[in-house]
Amino acid sequence: MNLIVAADRNWGIGKNNGLLASLPTDMRYFREHTTGKVVVMGRKTLESMPGGKRLPKRVNYVLTANEDYVAEGCHIVHSEYELFDSLSRYRPDDVFLIGGGSLYRRFYRYCNRLYVTKIDAVLDADTFIPDFDADPDFEIISESDPVTENGLTYRFVVYQKTKEGLDRSRTLNF
Repeated sequence: MNLIVAADRNWGIGKNNGLLASLPTDMRYFREHTTGKVVVMGRKTLESMPGGKRLPKRVNYVLTANEDYVAEGCHIVHSEYELFDSLSRYRPDDVFLIGGGSLYRRFYRYCNRLYVTKIDAVLDADTFIPDFDADPDFEIISESDPVTENGLTYRFVVYQKTKEGLDRSRTLNF
C-alpha cells in the first residue's frame, strides 16, 4: 500500500476538514498517481470531497465505524480486518491511502511508499501526521525540484520503507 499527502513543515495536513492550501500542481500530481487505482479514506475525508462524492476513475474504499453509513459508488468497510481483506484482491502498489489524519497515523506503517508533498511553510493546521523524516523505517528515495504556486514553495518527496522497516513490518502487510 502507498500513502499520498501534502504536509507543511510541522507535518500539518488540514484545517477544519479541508486542505491547507490550493496547490494545482500538487492536485495534478495526486490525480496522476491515483487515477485508475484504489483509494482508501475515512468518512470525513470523503465528505470533504467536492459534493461529498467519491473520486471518479478510482475504486473508493471508506473506513468508518458507522455501520449505517452509505456513500454512492464507494465500498464501505468498518474494521481494519474488513479493509485488508477487501484490499487483498488488489496489487499493493495500486492502493493509496489518501486520508484523513487518523487513517494516516493508524496505517502508514502498512505502506511501502509514502508520496509526500512537503510544503516549505508553517500553515494554520489542526490535523497532523507523524514526522516521516524521524521514522527510521523510511528513507527518501526521490525529491523533486521546488515548485512555487500561490505564494508557497513545495517539493514532491517519495519515501520508501527500508529493509529494516520491511523486516519489522512483515506481520503488518496485508
